[in-house]
Amino acid sequence: MIKQAIIPLAGQGTRLLPLTSVFAKELLPINGKPGIEYILDECIEAGIKEIIFIISKKKQLIKKYFYNDSFYKKIIKTKKDKRIKYEYEKIKKFKKMIKFVYQNKPLGTGDAVLKTKKFIKNKYFLMLLPDDLIIKRNCSKEMIKIHKKYKCSVMASLKVKRNNVERWGIYTIAKTIDKNNFKISNVVEKPNSKLAPSNNAVIGRYILNKDIFKYLRNQKKGKGGEIHITDTIRKMISKKNLFIGHKFSGKYLDCGTMSGYINSGIEISKLWKFAW
Repeated sequence: MIKQAIIPLAGQGTRLLPLTSVFAKELLPINGKPGIEYILDECIEAGIKEIIFIISKKKQLIKKYFYNDSFYKKIIKTKKDKRIKYEYEKIKKFKKMIKFVYQNKPLGTGDAVLKTKKFIKNKYFLMLLPDDLIIKRNCSKEMIKIHKKYKCSVMASLKVKRNNVERWGIYTIAKTIDKNNFKISNVVEKPNSKLAPSNNAVIGRYILNKDIFKYLRNQKKGKGGEIHITDTIRKMISKKNLFIGHKFSGKYLDCGTMSGYINSGIEISKLWKFAW
């Protein structure tokens, strides 16, 4: 059973400047709710019991968000506001599930994953990238079902425009399992659009075998001087580890750019109104 999830949060968020010059991008509100809470809700609904946040010392604001008890207790005592009490109870629920580890040098997602090694208990775990929101359907829940069936690693998949492949890891299909699931033969980190093997992109949801830690220990730095999880996955595939690309049924929202962040708020507002 997959009961643990890791969420890399140490990125600097430069694509969302100037907002992120003073504020953690994961706490920026999307339709009245911090972006990270959408990710946490997805985890809980998928049956996750423990969540590991990878943060940097520069992003202590994230930890403070979940450990601001004295502030809430004082406000609740004086204001008697049901909404504030509800928010505090929700945050306390999240806090019980969360552990924090630190990645103080920006060495990429692969390095962030490696920081969690001593906390991962079971053979497989879930990783979610907070820039990627998937609404209308629970992508993690879908992927866990696929994992249970095939007993292997699974990655969320989306077809993107050919002229936009340089933003993602792009994979090659070895075999079509069914209309929504594909055996992967290779994956390349952010290829040039002219050299990309396909337009099948890996989106920020992964179910990974803990064997990945053995590969990450020896992984050399790739583009931008970072350790890319994509490069490590490619090596694992070459060693006959099965990875399935899952075409998820929800709607993908990119919260990592300014235009994407603004659009995410618009799209989510169409689904539900802010209740307060």
